[in-house]
Amino acid sequence: MIKLGVIVLFFLLVFLMSCTQSEQTFRSFGFLEKSNLPYSDAVRVYKVVDGDTFWIKNGAGKNVKIRLIGIDAPEERNAFHKKKHPFGITSKRYLDSLILHKEIRLEYDVDSLDRYGRTLAYAYLNDTFINAEMIKNGYALLMTVPPNVRYQSQFVAGQSYARSNRLGLWNVYDNPKLD
Repeated sequence: MIKLGVIVLFFLLVFLMSCTQSEQTFRSFGFLEKSNLPYSDAVRVYKVVDGDTFWIKNGAGKNVKIRLIGIDAPEERNAFHKKKHPFGITSKRYLDSLILHKEIRLEYDVDSLDRYGRTLAYAYLNDTFINAEMIKNGYALLMTVPPNVRYQSQFVAGQSYARSNRLGLWNVYDNPKLD
């Protein structure tokens, strides 16, 4: 009986050590961690890719690509499975004007990475909720991908506002499609 207890304890310790190792491995790749705090420390945006993606340096000085949760912006260039969109440069420039070379805070949801390895986050510049701002002004469309749905109702309201007021994409297209 004691022998069985020692074996169980041994495997439990091996399991716990492997969990610690995988967390260290996760950190070594430079991904931002989900914090117990509601927001990250302030991070500086050094490059905007398009209307929903940008680059920051994390606390360890590593470059991290951030994808805004809950929105889909037109592509500025051909990327992944999506083609360049005529409104892509306008959307990118708007996000540039909001956050480029500025300190922002990031908030995370359930899933922290997308299938392309980008860190998923909600972004804030002071009291401005960047994800919602992009939708509300028509520079991005609502895109809900469960389980990251914390602000879905706010994004639905923002898109309704942009559509009703014919802002951004809604001023150019009756029913914008980004595929």
